[in-house]
Amino acid sequence: MEKLILLLLKLCILVCVVHAVFEDQVGKFDWRQQYVGKVRFSHFDTQIQSSKKVLVATESNVFAALNTRTGELLWRHVDKTGPEGNIDAYLHYAQDTVLVVGNGRVLRSWDVNIGGLNWEILLDSGSFQSACLVGQQGIVKHVAVLKKTVISVHYLSNGHQKWIENLPESETVDYQTVYSGGNGQVFVLGIVPHSHITIVVYSMEDGEIIKQVSVEAPWLSNIPGSCVVVGQGMLMCVDSTTLSLNILDLHQQLQMTQIPLQSLGLEVDPDFHPSLVSHQPNPAQKPLSEFFLQLGPERFLLLQLNNGQIVKLNDFKPLKVLLASFATTGEKTVAAVMSPKNATACSINLFSADTGRRLLDTTLIFTVDPNGGKPERLHVQAFLKKDDSVGYRVMVQTEDHTLTFIQQPGRVMWTREEALSDVVTMEMVDLPLTGTQAELEGEFGKKADGLMSMVLKRLSSQLIMLQAWIAHLWKLFYDARKPRSQVKNEVSIENLSRDEFNLQKMMVMVTSSGKLFGIDSKTGGILWKHYLDNVPSNAAFKLMVQRTTAHFPHPPQCTLLIKDKDTGLATLHVFNPIFGRRSQVTPPALPQPILQSLMLPLMDQDYAKVLLLVDDQYKVSAFPSTKNVLQQLQETASSIFFFIVDSSQGRLSGYRLRTDLSTEQVWEVVIPTEVQKIVFVKGKRPNEHVHSQGRVMGDRSVLYKYLNPNLLAVVTESTDLHQERSFIGILLIDGVTGRIIHKAVQRKARGPVHVVHSENWVVYEYWSTKSRRNEFSVIELYEGMELYNSTVFSSLDRPHAPQVLQQSYIFPSFISTMEATLTEKGITSRHLLIGLPTGGILSLPKMFLDPRRPEIVSEQTREENLIPYAPELIIRTEWFINYNQTVSRVRGIYTAPSGLESTCLVVAYGLDIYQTRVYPSKQFDVLKDDYDYMLISSVLFALFFATMISKRLAEVKLLNRAWR
Repeated sequence: MEKLILLLLKLCILVCVVHAVFEDQVGKFDWRQQYVGKVRFSHFDTQIQSSKKVLVATESNVFAALNTRTGELLWRHVDKTGPEGNIDAYLHYAQDTVLVVGNGRVLRSWDVNIGGLNWEILLDSGSFQSACLVGQQGIVKHVAVLKKTVISVHYLSNGHQKWIENLPESETVDYQTVYSGGNGQVFVLGIVPHSHITIVVYSMEDGEIIKQVSVEAPWLSNIPGSCVVVGQGMLMCVDSTTLSLNILDLHQQLQMTQIPLQSLGLEVDPDFHPSLVSHQPNPAQKPLSEFFLQLGPERFLLLQLNNGQIVKLNDFKPLKVLLASFATTGEKTVAAVMSPKNATACSINLFSADTGRRLLDTTLIFTVDPNGGKPERLHVQAFLKKDDSVGYRVMVQTEDHTLTFIQQPGRVMWTREEALSDVVTMEMVDLPLTGTQAELEGEFGKKADGLMSMVLKRLSSQLIMLQAWIAHLWKLFYDARKPRSQVKNEVSIENLSRDEFNLQKMMVMVTSSGKLFGIDSKTGGILWKHYLDNVPSNAAFKLMVQRTTAHFPHPPQCTLLIKDKDTGLATLHVFNPIFGRRSQVTPPALPQPILQSLMLPLMDQDYAKVLLLVDDQYKVSAFPSTKNVLQQLQETASSIFFFIVDSSQGRLSGYRLRTDLSTEQVWEVVIPTEVQKIVFVKGKRPNEHVHSQGRVMGDRSVLYKYLNPNLLAVVTESTDLHQERSFIGILLIDGVTGRIIHKAVQRKARGPVHVVHSENWVVYEYWSTKSRRNEFSVIELYEGMELYNSTVFSSLDRPHAPQVLQQSYIFPSFISTMEATLTEKGITSRHLLIGLPTGGILSLPKMFLDPRRPEIVSEQTREENLIPYAPELIIRTEWFINYNQTVSRVRGIYTAPSGLESTCLVVAYGLDIYQTRVYPSKQFDVLKDDYDYMLISSVLFALFFATMISKRLAEVKLLNRAWR
């Protein structure tokens, strides 16, 4: 029996590892970086003295724990995207964290030690307003949830509902806040805007209404934005109109006491709305009597409410206060204040919350990143030292979503670039040549040089390469003598250079917050970053590479187009993608809204590609706009065409450029918006190469591909969402002539639709409402058995319509995004890279989506190696390129060619970033890692010596035969 159990265990282990990668390959050619997003709520776990974690809930619907020593993720829970997974409230007590999720749809409790779920319950429908923990006699046992019309109280131990009550007069009163001061009562505060406040007091035991009163407040419209609770149930509100503080005792509820700020000797900065910050260290106890009052962007005051009187504890002059926050450790509460020290540094000081006095030896000075945003929030972790004094660490959150953890006296422990959780676009740029490579390239720079100068150049370059090789050998020898822990292989901008096969590149990433990153594709290290100020919150980005590193000594150049989606106004940011510095080239001002931008194959005298911008008046501007560029545009204007999409009107228009750089409409396709809408338009990638013009058939004839570089795939979706009447349409339109090459309709289908357009085929995926499943459809275009023009393709000279082949397949999973592999010459077979909601990235060979797959196998189809048709596509585990490296919420997949034809570089980005290499046709141009060099060398040496010995023996034999 024991042997049988041991055999079963061995079989289980074999089953577990059969689909894994080799251990020595994990992390060798790939890496993953995990993020949480912009922090909305945070809490330092101080229940256990040895705890080293900070809990965060983010705007990306993520609840996670970070290690305060390293910044690494301890655990993470990713909820649904959109409002359904939005974290509305965060409540913490002891070892439990309670979250209200999805506009009050779900109430969850988590164990913060291990990140496990304690319980989860569904709440009654209704718009969520507020939530709080309810304490009594120093112990918290309940949580109250306030919705638009009801309030419910639940047990903290299991989430069961204790009672639920309807709110009185909920049709006219807008209930916004719930509060408990640890006395066993629940206060619900509502408001009739610009009229009065309604206060309803509930009994904790049975939910009966103890008291209900209304207090006049004609100046108040929003309680959470203007009011806080301080001290023993005192509601403190600030009126920005009359510039006064208003106090209301929630227990007596007589009337609000107005205290003008001028009577306290306070003045508010012009055009600034004052705000209040309070602190309740323990939900089972009353809040502090101390609170912050902000009177300007750099003005905070620490005030105290004492017997109905407001006492000014500290105005922090002459400091300019950027941020202020409370923190509690044990029985001590401190106020942390951040102020600018100089142009490049900020200081943080601690003050006693009771007296307002500054605490000695608590100053923390840290350097502000000049390439980052301004500090936005201050999260303070206070602790008691051995001498009973207060120490602290801070986590600073900036406008660019960066988290920086700092400890005294200003040492930065770690930094997390959470802006990378929302990458919107990216490009890969080749790294520059090394000095020796550039020297070797310079040998062939000037053809007018004589023979002697060329020889001297060759000798000097060879000497430089020899010197570099000797230095490299010396470094290897020097590092070999050191312990492995002391050997540093850090990548920096200074030592970046192109490798032998161009596998290491610079990843330029643009995030939604307006921050740009330069990341090393080999290690994932951030080499440079730059934050763009004044970027609209709804901006659209388009990143274009105008000049690569191939044009030495001209630096590479990228241009980022930033467009406001509401107004259409755009700006250009021109920078060096290798170093991240702003380019010396001044981009043009764009006073008019931009409709279209396109990169032309034309170059100026400095090898920068021309960017063409079309405004709402259909006027064209070029960047760069030198005399040479304008002359080229006039000469090639007749061959420059572009299109503009107006989704709201259902109009797709084609334009041509005139010699005077004006535009002329040449075609228009109108789609009735009452029936269907344009989802998106997708063309082919400009850097795509096609190696073969045709396919060899089983009878050795050739079926030529329809390779139209101007082909557009237009995807439409029905406006009627009824299951029986919904449909998905696809139009293949020539972008030059507007001719509809092919149109197809998938009835009883709806989006989201994902499309890949490459070579002569289009693959799109949709949801079939009839069969309730995901389906793929593939369209392939062929010219036939004869090629019309084998040298140049012209959309204006195509008399015959192409042959269209189409087939559909069933896919057993939803899809997040989809992209095709890309190689340098296009010889390697194509694979579809599919991002799944489960976090896997599937590499599906295009041969499985071939419309020519036969239902009945014949000799010719067998000769072509066509797979017999089967409608179901099976997901094989060995097709996942990220094995166990889950990539959450994949939004995009970027592919780029390398110097090896067999290798394609892949970057998947979403909440996480994952980079790897794929080999669609295996590594046919590279020796394997386990190639036995020793054996081959031994065989070659043995054959060499055997040849020499045999030669000598043959000579002796011939000599002896001659003497006979």
